[in-house]
Amino acid sequence: MVDTSRADRVGEFRGVAGPYWSLRPVCGGTEWEAAPEHVRPADPGERLHANNARCNARSRGDVL
Repeated sequence: MVDTSRADRVGEFRGVAGPYWSLRPVCGGTEWEAAPEHVRPADPGERLHANNARCNARSRGDVL
């Protein structure tokens, strides 16, 4: 999912928290909440970029 209110930040959908959706960075990190009207599905290029970033983080031994 892409949060358009945060410079098109890509995250995985984690659930609903009241009126907001919880998203988590693909490479790990702190979840954030976004209004559903500011969230859209990631296009194939955005998904590829996020998955590559995740693989690179994993190869460096970063915590996911």
